[in-house]
Amino acid sequence: MKKENELSKRTLAVSLLLVVAIVAAGTAIAHMSCIYLGPQCFEAQYAPMEIVESARQGTLLAPLGTIFVSALFLAVTAYALSAAGFIRVLPLLKAAIITISSLCVIRGILPIQLKIRHPELVDLSNLLIGLTWLLCGIFLYLGYRMMNHKK
Repeated sequence: MKKENELSKRTLAVSLLLVVAIVAAGTAIAHMSCIYLGPQCFEAQYAPMEIVESARQGTLLAPLGTIFVSALFLAVTAYALSAAGFIRVLPLLKAAIITISSLCVIRGILPIQLKIRHPELVDLSNLLIGLTWLLCGIFLYLGYRMMNHKK
């Protein structure tokens, strides 16, 4: 019975970490697609106006910024996969998981609190994106802890 419990706990932990890895990898791909799709894609993904203008004018800010941000999301993917045991243990795994989880939770809370204070400033898609990242932060931390990594 105890062995079954450990197995189901591990399965849940891996599942939580895989959700985070998939969301982060999908986000990286979505961001990179804007380089090909153009300014409308940057606008649809709520990029800052400087990035949208760069895409319109064909300057390097938009593509280089997009590559940088996508690399950050791929790093999140790698750390989630490392925590799940799919790839080797990455350097500073615990610190990275705590940092990434914290940033995801903060990113998730921001549109929620803004929706409460100024509902006209947050549309449904922005709110859902925030909730997604809030859950990713929680899933990443819980999945890491449940995998019996050093506390």
